[in-house]
Amino acid sequence: MAELPQSLEQAIAQAQAATQAALAAGYSRLQVDLLIPELKPMPVAQQYLSLFSDYGAGLKVFFADAGAAALARRDWGDVPFPIRGVNELLNPVQPEDRVFVLVAPTPVEVMQVEAMANQAGDRPFILLNAKLEDIATIGIGYAGRQLRQRFLATFEPCYYLRPLDWGAVLRIYPSPWQVWLEQAEDQYQLIAEEAERPAGDRLDQILLTATSTPNPRAGWLTDLQRLFRALTQ
Repeated sequence: MAELPQSLEQAIAQAQAATQAALAAGYSRLQVDLLIPELKPMPVAQQYLSLFSDYGAGLKVFFADAGAAALARRDWGDVPFPIRGVNELLNPVQPEDRVFVLVAPTPVEVMQVEAMANQAGDRPFILLNAKLEDIATIGIGYAGRQLRQRFLATFEPCYYLRPLDWGAVLRIYPSPWQVWLEQAEDQYQLIAEEAERPAGDRLDQILLTATSTPNPRAGWLTDLQRLFRALTQ
């Protein structure tokens, strides 16, 4: 059974294992999300990408823009794979490319990202901590939201970790979606397993059923980071 990670390294290791399992099952479009407040995407990406060390230059890594890509090239030093911004190359997908990882793309790049995914065909195409569902972006209207929803529907969410003020939502492929409830500090109980990602009213219903209290959030943990404080240290 999947378990909540106790460190950032463990969470990334879970994400890598989930990615391998999903790829082995035949999925090529994958989504990996570690939704931990204030967690910087670059160090997470650097550790996660070790999964593809055997691919060498066959791995191609993209950031949302050329500036972020330049920072990664500076901080990561000599790596065997190219690092670029989504809009930096005229022809970002080449026949020799074997796997693509896009780090924290935003709604602004969604059309370019979709075009890249279509060109990639059945080669692994992974969104790492993507922000494509952010509907508050200025200049992105209804058509843009529909594009994101249609595009994201083609991805398998192989890893998802979202701390909440009372617990967490976790998904590690091939396990179902899990809802964990905090019982005491650093002690959590699995209270639900779902076939689809629980959110909104469904998440509230799960919590109410598990706690059987009129106002389960009152007096509970309010600091979103305390649940996984070790992950951001």
